[in-house]
Amino acid sequence: MTNVFDAFSGAATSLSGPLPDPTTDAGWSGDHPKRVGFFTDTSVCIGCKACEVACKEWNLVPDDGTDASDLYRLTGMSYDNTGDLGASTWRHVAFIEDVRPHGSATAAHGGPPSGVPVDAATGFLPTGLPAVTDGAPSSPTLRAPRDAATAPAGSTPAHPTTVDLLALLPDSGAHGQQTPDDERDVRWLMSSDVCKHCTHAGCLDVCPTGALFRTEFGTVVVQDDICNGCGYCVPSCPYGVIDVREDDGGAHKCTLCYDRLGAGMEPACAKACPTNSIQFGDLDELQAAADARLAELHGRGVTEARLYGRDPDDGVGGDGAFFLLLDEPEVYGMPPDPIVTTRDLPEMWRNAALTAVGLGAAVVAAFWGGRK
Repeated sequence: MTNVFDAFSGAATSLSGPLPDPTTDAGWSGDHPKRVGFFTDTSVCIGCKACEVACKEWNLVPDDGTDASDLYRLTGMSYDNTGDLGASTWRHVAFIEDVRPHGSATAAHGGPPSGVPVDAATGFLPTGLPAVTDGAPSSPTLRAPRDAATAPAGSTPAHPTTVDLLALLPDSGAHGQQTPDDERDVRWLMSSDVCKHCTHAGCLDVCPTGALFRTEFGTVVVQDDICNGCGYCVPSCPYGVIDVREDDGGAHKCTLCYDRLGAGMEPACAKACPTNSIQFGDLDELQAAADARLAELHGRGVTEARLYGRDPDDGVGGDGAFFLLLDEPEVYGMPPDPIVTTRDLPEMWRNAALTAVGLGAAVVAAFWGGRK
């Protein structure tokens, strides 16, 4: 484990900066398992909340309400009735509803492709992506957009019809639904949020009891029987993930199903995801898959797609749970430039020490001058 004096002198990266192997840095032997994590591809999230339910059921996470009347409450702001991550919500499917003037997405993306008819109901088709085509790759037939739940017409076992879900969405792949009656477009962005299991985890750095620790899989877990509920970890998280539960006074967050990992099983949320939006595995393999998926979407004209938490040079050294987003992070309620809160501790302590030395020297000088 890195010497604390090295960290405070800036000679090590235990508190910030790129850290290829945080597990070994945390004290595990070199033969530990590979670091694992989540890659959440929001472009295929359908907002079913199966991950939320599976997480609660497996981990025995209580409901978010304090009584039966709150159990199925609505926020009044969205179809999302969870609201945010917290001590009793370890997976949260966000429903982002972006309302814009009707047809504005067409203007923003240069209008429909040449030769593609504009649908009378929606006003435009997504640019850069094929709409609904039949299964013949040599001569695809363009069809009008339809609801994603509608079975493709003309499908036969010998010549199946395929539906490109991204092509059904109006804003170059962003989830959307047109509302021509009131001349507005509503774009739906759905994303299953979770603890990021940061390379540099501020919650772990500030925990005074050792209740938070880094596992042999590179994840960050709270030990309930050691947590004293001090809450230091809550403001230290740049993502606002961890929180203290009122009924038991302890801090809680996603464990990445640590008990399942030890048994060779994937986390409950990834197991329950019907669209493979939540992908689990070795972190380096997930990063390669994410890079390929991003390149695919960019090649199909979805230029707004981006990876979040993928960069090891960011303010937290990269995340163990990272995302493919279809808009700016702020749209999803995520900080655009997260920074581990303990990054500046060495400089703060050095400045405090210099101030103390200077103050001591001034007191000695004043005392010595007074004696003369």
